[in-house]
Order: sequence, then C-alpha cells, then structure tokens
Amino acid sequence: MSLRVVIIEDHLTLLNSFKEIVNAEQDFNVVAAYTNCEDAIKNVLNDLPDFILVDVQLPGMNGIEGIKCMKNLHPSVHAIVITVHEDSKHIFDALCAGAVGYLTKNIDPKELVNALQQARYGGAPMSSRIARKVVESFRFPKEKTLSNRENNVLELLAKGKSYAAIAEELHLSINTIKTHTRNIYEKLQVNNKKEIIQKYGL
Repeated sequence: MSLRVVIIEDHLTLLNSFKEIVNAEQDFNVVAAYTNCEDAIKNVLNDLPDFILVDVQLPGMNGIEGIKCMKNLHPSVHAIVITVHEDSKHIFDALCAGAVGYLTKNIDPKELVNALQQARYGGAPMSSRIARKVVESFRFPKEKTLSNRENNVLELLAKGKSYAAIAEELHLSINTIKTHTRNIYEKLQVNNKKEIIQKYGL
C-alpha cells in the first residue's frame, strides 16, 4: 500500500513538480496539496498523511508553526521541510517543532525520493550543507551569557582568526569586532585570545 503524502508549497510550479516526483514512485501517493498551512491543518484528519513536505515561508502561518499544529492533531505524521532557508535558527526551530528532515529547494528528484525513503525507515534526511551546520552546532557550544553576534565572534576567535579576518567575514568594522571581543573577555572571564582557543578551539 502506498504511503500518503501531503505537500504544502505556495509556489505552484514547485508544488506541481514535487507532486509529479512523488507520484512517480509506487511507494508514495500525494493525497493532497495546499498553498498554505491553514487549509492543510483543517484537512489533516481527513487526509491522514504519513508524510508532509512543507515550505517554511508561506502566506499566513509559517511552515514551522504548521508542523507543530499538524503533529498535535496527527502525532504519527513525519514532516520534512523543503525550503530556501539555510540558517541555523530556521533549521533548529523546524527540528524542535517535530520535523524529521530538512532539505533545500535545489535538490534533485532522486534526493527527494531518497529523503522520503530515509524518513520511512526512521532516518533524518538532510541536505549536506544543512547536516554540516547541525554537526558544527554540536561541536561548538553556544554561550548563553553572550549575544548571538558575540557567539559568532567567539566561534571565529576560537578558530584563531584575526580581528581583520573576523571583520571581513561578519561584514563589520575592526573596531566593532574589538568591542565585541572586550565584552566576550569580560563575560567569560578570560584575558586573551590564547585562553579562548584553549577553552573553545575546534
């Protein structure tokens, strides 16, 4: 019996493309397709999908909130995000909401089918760049006392980068980097870059 798939994507060309790719596989069948989460949520108990393929940026409710609502109503559903967003916040918000996978929209048809097969057997399908970001975040712990920008600077300091290199990478002035660094030293009670590298070096 084919597994039931619901697609939520507001770009109609992509929506139809994903539909064709999934329906070409005998293991899967698209039972419904929506351009917003509200309609998908309204019908989730009729559609009873095994899988949801969902975009993040949608008209009205975003895909991450949509995943939470649908999992509340239909806990056994497996949600896979397909989006253009590759930043850590979106990735972790989606995974915390209950998504089992996170793909970028430039995947080829074979990757999409492989992702569904992986999720079917308990895997967590992710595009390679997304998987790398997840791994890096575990390797480098965020310091709760620091702001997001200070954590960015801390991570680059821990890699031994100079103020000039950090400024260039973060598109900030060297003086701004120095100010962030002073704040980091004060908050973490360290005296110099060497101590940062010893404590946080990757």
